[in-house]
Amino acid sequence: MSQVDFYILPSPALSARLMFACKLCEKAWRLGHRVYLNCSDSPQRDELDELLWRFKGEAFVPHSRGEDDPDASVVLGLGDDPGSHQDLLINLDLKVPGFADRFTRIAEIVVEDPAIRQATRESFRFYRQQGYALQDHRLQRL
Repeated sequence: MSQVDFYILPSPALSARLMFACKLCEKAWRLGHRVYLNCSDSPQRDELDELLWRFKGEAFVPHSRGEDDPDASVVLGLGDDPGSHQDLLINLDLKVPGFADRFTRIAEIVVEDPAIRQATRESFRFYRQQGYALQDHRLQRL
């Protein structure tokens, strides 16, 4: 059964979710993990695409959109089939994707936005009912 990590950020800014997703993705990629970032919509995916190129001055995370290269080490998807990815799912959508159970690890990133917090509560209940191993990480600073 997958492990689900909830990263709770001390910020109401939606942009903080994307910046943390970049940091988490970079760390996982550098450790040799394959990452599927599940975005909620095209504008969010476009913003994340740009951030992955410039969020860290001296480096970038090589990545691809799911329709361009579904087998890249880091893929930005829109709820579509994650292809051969089974390692780390970073879920930025407000609902749990139907393919979540095929991943070894799942990361949910939470900010102090009411819509995000409510969606996270529902996701937490779903994961708990399904028997996933749950862990929360309350971050003090970004």
